[in-house]
Amino acid sequence: MDDYVYCHGTNCHKKHTQDRIRGVKGSKVLRTKKIKRYNRSNFMYQYFCSQGCYDDFANHNIEQIIAIAPRTEPLETPIEVTKIKHPETTHNEHGGYTWTQRAWTETHIKECDNNDNGS
Repeated sequence: MDDYVYCHGTNCHKKHTQDRIRGVKGSKVLRTKKIKRYNRSNFMYQYFCSQGCYDDFANHNIEQIIAIAPRTEPLETPIEVTKIKHPETTHNEHGGYTWTQRAWTETHIKECDNNDNGS
């Protein structure tokens, strides 16, 4: 396997940066960046030189990407919801500047086991 690959970004060869310039005077070109491959699997920067190139590729090929693993049903995560009511609080009552924090309700969401489901 090669240690380097070329960026898969659809517009990588059109970005005006000095590190993409190749050729001799009179016949210069902008070339796609060469990327060193790592031993990690599923690491996007093995194939793209930047987040912008990754986004260009994904936006250009979104239909084919979705066709690999279409989602026909929503995913769901069982949760337990807890509401905590906080009372109105006045701060610095005896100082020069006093302010009041209104009563508010805090919502805690905790993932739970399918079998338990919070009951």
